[in-house]
Amino acid sequence: MTVEEWVEEYGRAWREKDADAVVALFTEDAEYRSSPFREPSVGSAGIRDYWTRATSTQENADVRMGRPIVAGDRVVVEWWTTMRDEREGITLPGCLLLRFAPDGRCAALREYWHVEPGLHEPHPGWGQ
Repeated sequence: MTVEEWVEEYGRAWREKDADAVVALFTEDAEYRSSPFREPSVGSAGIRDYWTRATSTQENADVRMGRPIVAGDRVVVEWWTTMRDEREGITLPGCLLLRFAPDGRCAALREYWHVEPGLHEPHPGWGQ
């Protein structure tokens, strides 16, 4: 799987709330840090648990993934999501910092994001 395919599959899995597909993108011992202030979710079970909880209140997620920037086994990619979360429209832009294993799965993920009320389109130049 190429980095671009990985990024597209991550976005598709998010849109469809597909925890199995997300878990398949990561090594069995991967660390998934969803916020700099949270402990990471570790391993397949930890990632599945986090992912299931995180998407449980999300409806109509429109997930857009930017163009990944690759440097060796490291990847950075922006994402922009609009959705309904607990009946309110929100915009959730963010950035993934990824480290890949030799087999093409992700071994470590860190993400940074911001929540804004309302449904907003990305700014010009976003994701490039």
